[in-house]
Amino acid sequence: MANTTFSGPVRSQNGFQSITVDGTTGAVTVDAIFGTAVVGATQSLSGAGAVNLTTLVTSLTTTGASQALTLADGTAGQLKIITHTVDGGSAVLTPTTKIGFSTITFTAVGDTATLVYTAAGWAIIGSRGVTVA
Repeated sequence: MANTTFSGPVRSQNGFQSITVDGTTGAVTVDAIFGTAVVGATQSLSGAGAVNLTTLVTSLTTTGASQALTLADGTAGQLKIITHTVDGGSAVLTPTTKIGFSTITFTAVGDTATLVYTAAGWAIIGSRGVTVA
């Protein structure tokens, strides 16, 4: 479908979905649902690696001690929620550009950090159980 521009309100009785289509396979992935609640897609990250910028939530499974997590610069106003969901150790998040902190450490199930990206970098707007350094 082509892009469509609207000049007035757009309404849907059953909500909207934001999707991406794989250019090779044609597979459709729902990135977000806008209805009675906004539901963002979730990245499942196991072990060390990059926390993505394409989903609202990252569900973290640790598989060792002090696993290194990275978070690239986002877009101003972007939210990112990282939640430790399976405990096999700990993880240390180091965003590329951050405001007022250096790292966030996740050690137990339920540890969560919510960040917003600003023109100056990632800022923590909420946390539970994590260690901020």
